Amino acid sequence: MIDWYKKVVFENYANFSGRARRSEYWWFILANMIIAVIAMIIDNVAGINFGQIPYGPVYVLYALAVFIPGLAVSVRRLHDVGKSGWFYFIVLIPLVGAIWLLVLFFSEGQQVENQYGPNPKAIE
Repeated sequence: MIDWYKKVVFENYANFSGRARRSEYWWFILANMIIAVIAMIIDNVAGINFGQIPYGPVYVLYALAVFIPGLAVSVRRLHDVGKSGWFYFIVLIPLVGAIWLLVLFFSEGQQVENQYGPNPKAIE
């Protein structure tokens, strides 16, 4: 899990080209959620949360730091299933858009080389 997180956050910080396997995307999401919960706990234990909400400056700084890598890995994941990165905006359609995007993130990538690059499974 740590290797996937380092690969996405540090090596491909703002890389919007290429393709990302399902495992790369979902390991990043899992690590991101764990670290976000830890950041919220730190904010609450330190008593620096914003009023009644559980978020504080530690969480906000972390969320800002991983915003670009999260967007980049999402775009690369869409490339793997043959969609443009602009397809991410499908999430703006209420309810249906978020479900459709989630289905795409769970879908297996194209087995052949597409316009976004070679199949990442074949490379590894």
